[in-house]
Amino acid sequence: MAAYEILIADDHPLFRSALHQALTLGLGPDVRLVEAASIAELESRLAEKADWDLVLLDLNMPGAYGFSGLVLLRGQYPQIPVVMISAQEEAAVVVRSREFGASGFIPKSSPLEVIQSAVRAVLDGDVWWPPQVEENVAVSAEAKAASAGLASLTPQQFRVLTMVCEGLLNKQIAFELSVSEATVKAHVTAIFRKLGVRTRTQAALLLQQMESIPSA
Repeated sequence: MAAYEILIADDHPLFRSALHQALTLGLGPDVRLVEAASIAELESRLAEKADWDLVLLDLNMPGAYGFSGLVLLRGQYPQIPVVMISAQEEAAVVVRSREFGASGFIPKSSPLEVIQSAVRAVLDGDVWWPPQVEENVAVSAEAKAASAGLASLTPQQFRVLTMVCEGLLNKQIAFELSVSEATVKAHVTAIFRKLGVRTRTQAALLLQQMESIPSA
């Protein structure tokens, strides 16, 4: 039995292998590390097994809008701690990570020892934040409301929402997901209800609230 089981979700193979190396060195050879290169891959790993000790989540993953991956994870798997990893190290990004439920934030520029101690702290039930988290950055009420709404979506509803926001029609979404158009319509109705919106445009604007750097 592995001492720890950790999911590494990042779309850069080079960074995944650097993390792999850092964690194997830092936590010993009996740590089990599994990689995912997209939100869809991450979701299928979580569907197979929901008792991971930690998810290391890149902020800008294929299939996610900024923090939407974090919000989806916290909504569906609240028992798994999530640490964000990003090359975007601005205070606004770090503070939003905390607001949306992460247990820590590791800047990609961090030395190996920092990555190791951050991961160890979270595995021990603590949190780990870089100094930027102390800066005074407000998270808007709209972003908090958007986060709460998105956290209530199922993974399939979330997939439908991202496709709606990419401008796909119901029949195109049905084809992509191999479901009937009626099923997509039912999903869209449920999504609009959960998010408190009435149109596709409103849904897209709400998802944009999750962008990593809020637009002014």
